[in-house]
Amino acid sequence: MGLLTEIPQLTLLLAAFVAVFAGFVKGAVGFGMPLIMISGLATMLPAEQALAALIVPTVVTNGYQAFRQGLMAAWQAVAKFRVFLIALLICLTLSAQLVTVLSQSALFILIGVPVVAFCLMQLSGWKPTLRPKDRKRDESLIGAFAGLSGGLSGVWGPPTIAYLTAINTPKAEQMRVQGVIYGAGAVALFAAHLKSGVLNAQTLPMSISMLFPALIGMALGGVLHDRMPQATFKRVTLIVLTVAGLNLIRRGVWG
Repeated sequence: MGLLTEIPQLTLLLAAFVAVFAGFVKGAVGFGMPLIMISGLATMLPAEQALAALIVPTVVTNGYQAFRQGLMAAWQAVAKFRVFLIALLICLTLSAQLVTVLSQSALFILIGVPVVAFCLMQLSGWKPTLRPKDRKRDESLIGAFAGLSGGLSGVWGPPTIAYLTAINTPKAEQMRVQGVIYGAGAVALFAAHLKSGVLNAQTLPMSISMLFPALIGMALGGVLHDRMPQATFKRVTLIVLTVAGLNLIRRGVWG
């Protein structure tokens, strides 16, 4: 059973609560699962184990989100954002191999700084506006940055959401595109970390064990999605993520 037999039961229980909360947020606002899981799990597990634990829940839940509106809708999103996806997948695959090379302190800081920057930007109300004529360039650069972040930390949502917001993507389309981008990235992440060694016979059972709590949370979040103003909940989520990101930076700087 790998890590499941080595990790204290209380730690596993706390990790399951983190997965439930991460799924809850994703069900309510459509994003945030990897970000919350890496932030929460990294406070009780080594960085590589925390990263491994979020991979299976991320693959499954993003796959569901990507195909929720049907195969044709998903394919149209792929075609429209193909430049972003190509840049993301290439950089994610390459950067994933650096996880076992970087120190835990460096990894915590590399995760925490972009998270805090993105959250503060969103909380301040600032929304960048990009010009249509520069779309290919912008998609390439932002997709590459998202891939680098995703390979290192399992988190590529913040730059993705920032880009979709900047080009004024309609809400329904944005949810679908998020699912496709996250789904493709999650599959690439799974494959990349099989190669990097982060996901292996020891860590895979731990990752699988986080799936059920994450799905429970996602179902509960879906109920809340229909009852609570999304803008309000998103703001609360961003505040929680800011605190989590600052905690990662603290761990990276002071240990």
